[in-house]
Amino acid sequence: MFLWGTATAAYQIEGATGEDGRGESVWDTFAREPGRTRDGHTGDVACDHYHRWREDVALMSGLGVNAYRFSIAWPRVLPLGSGEVNERGLDFYDRLVDALLAAGVQPVPTLFHWDLPQALEDRGGWLNRDVCELFADYAATVAARLADRVPLWITLNEPFVHMAFGYAMGVHAPGRFLMTDALPAAHHQLLAHGRAVQALRAAGARQVALTNNCTPVWPASQEEPDLKAADAYDVLHNRLFNDPILLGRYPDLSAYTPSLDFIRDGDLATIAAPLDALGINYYNPTRIAAPTGDGLPFSDAGITGHPTTAFGWPVVPDCLRELLTGLKSRYGAALPPILITENGCSQPDTPTEHGTIEDEARVDFLDRHIAAMRQAMAEGVDVRGYFVWSLLDNFEWAEGYHQRFGLVHVDFATQRRTPKRSYHWFKEFLKGQNTDT
Repeated sequence: MFLWGTATAAYQIEGATGEDGRGESVWDTFAREPGRTRDGHTGDVACDHYHRWREDVALMSGLGVNAYRFSIAWPRVLPLGSGEVNERGLDFYDRLVDALLAAGVQPVPTLFHWDLPQALEDRGGWLNRDVCELFADYAATVAARLADRVPLWITLNEPFVHMAFGYAMGVHAPGRFLMTDALPAAHHQLLAHGRAVQALRAAGARQVALTNNCTPVWPASQEEPDLKAADAYDVLHNRLFNDPILLGRYPDLSAYTPSLDFIRDGDLATIAAPLDALGINYYNPTRIAAPTGDGLPFSDAGITGHPTTAFGWPVVPDCLRELLTGLKSRYGAALPPILITENGCSQPDTPTEHGTIEDEARVDFLDRHIAAMRQAMAEGVDVRGYFVWSLLDNFEWAEGYHQRFGLVHVDFATQRRTPKRSYHWFKEFLKGQNTDT
C-alpha cells in the first residue's frame, strides 16, 4: 500500500513541556536564551497537541490520509535521556497510536527529531559517543511499548541539518559554533541510528528507516572551481549521510578534516545495517560556487528565476524528480524503497474576511511536486509514500511562529484549527489514492 500522509515533530506541536514528568530538551534551553529564536518564541505551548491530539487525529481522519509521521520526544519518555522511564510520557504515545489505528491511519514514529534531552547535552550531546548506546536503549524502551502496533519506524530526522545548524553554525539548538569540528556529531548520529536499528528489530519492529534531508546541487558555472565546490557541498549535505548507510563507507572528507579518528572498528558495519526504506525530505535545490575565504570549500550562490516560498526557498518541483533519479543512479541496487517523508512550503496564509485561508500557492506546490515524484517513479525509482509537511502550522524552530507550513491553520492565541484550501484540495486528491499512486 502506498502511504499518503502528513508529518509533524514533537517539539514543534506538542507543547506541555513541563507536564507529566517530561524532562528538558536542548530546544527548551535554546529557545529561552535571548536572541536565539525570532521574537523569543518557544515551543512551550506550540499547537498544544499534547492536550488536543484527539482533534488533530480527527483532522487526519477527515483529510483521508492513511499514514501519519510524528516524532516521539525523547525527554518525555526518558527525562534525563537514560535511567528511569516516565510511564506517563509513554502513555501519551500509546493513546495516540491507538487513536490513529482506530481512525485507519498508520502511525509512523520518528525517534529523534532534534529534541535531545538537555541532560545528555550537558554530557557532550552528539559529540559524546556514549549517547549512541543511550539512544539505542531509548529506542528499545519505546519499541517495547509500541512495536506490536507500529510496523514502520524512523530512527533519525535530518542528521545533516541537526549537525550543521545545531553544532556547526549554532543557529539551532544546542547552539554550538564548531564548523568542521562538528563532524563527530554526524558520525555519532549515524552510529546511534545503527544501534537503534538493532534494538528496534530485537524488539519486534518489522520495518526500519532513516530520514535524510537531500538537495540537488547545482554548480554556479561549469568552471573547475565551481564544479569542485559543488562536489564538496554534495559530499557534506548528501553523501556524508547516505554513503555510510547505503554503501558502508564515508565519501572523501579531506576537504573538511584531515582525520577520521572518531570512527572505530565495526562502526561502519553497524551504520550500514540493511534498511527497509530511506526517508527523503525535499524542499529545494542548492546552487554552489567556489569558496569565498571563510574556511569552507564552497559558497552559496543562490538561485534566481524561480518563485519562492515565504522562507525565500526557490520552488523547483522538477528537482524532486532530479533528486530521486540521481539517488537511483548513484546507489543502484543498494538503494532501498524511498519514502518522501517531508515535502511542503511556507506561505503567508492570511485569513480572508470570511475566515478562510486560500493558499493556492501551496496547492500548486503540492500538485507539481507530486507530479514530479510520479515522473521519477515512471523512470524506475521505487517510491512507497509521500508525506506533506505539515499537518499543522507549528513552531518553526529559530523562526518561531513566523513560518506557516500547515494544511491546517492554527491561531496560536486561541489554538483554533482551520483547514486551509490546501487541506480540502489534498482531501479531494486522496479519494481513491490510498492503494496506488
